[in-house]
Amino acid sequence: MRLMEKQVSATQHVVGGSQGWEESVDLNSWASAQTFKVGDQLVFKYSSGLHSVVELGSETAYKNCDLGTSLNSKNTGNDVVKLNKVGTRYFACGTLGHCDQGMKMKITTVAGNAPSTPASDSDTSAAAFFPRSFPTFLLFSPLLILYFLL
Repeated sequence: MRLMEKQVSATQHVVGGSQGWEESVDLNSWASAQTFKVGDQLVFKYSSGLHSVVELGSETAYKNCDLGTSLNSKNTGNDVVKLNKVGTRYFACGTLGHCDQGMKMKITTVAGNAPSTPASDSDTSAAAFFPRSFPTFLLFSPLLILYFLL
C-alpha cells in the first residue's frame, strides 16, 4: 500500500517587496496586493538598530500606534513571522515616531493548505503527517502483526 502525500506550498512574503520594511514604502498598499494564506511567512528585512517589528493586539492599538500593548517584537533586521491562523494581524515599527509616520500595516490571512492552528511549530505527532480521514489502525497494524507472530 502506498500513501499519497499532498504537497503544501508556503510562500515567504518579503514585507515591502524589494525595498523591505522601510518608512518610504506604502506598506498597506503592498499588503493589499498580496494574498496571505495560513502556513505562509512574513519576512521583515530592514536595518537593525534603525527599525524593529512590533505586533499589535488590536485594530485600536494599530490605529493609535499604541506600542505599549504589543504582542511580540523583533529587532534582528531579518525577522520571520509565521502566519498560523486565519484572521487579521497588525504590525508597526517600534522606533519612536515611525508608526505615527505611517510605518505600519495590517494583513488578513485566509485559509490555505496548511493546518489553521498548529499545536506548535515543531509538531511531530502522527496527526501532523496524516489527514484526519487516514485510518489510524493502519499505523499500528504492522506492530500488531509482529506482536502476535512473536
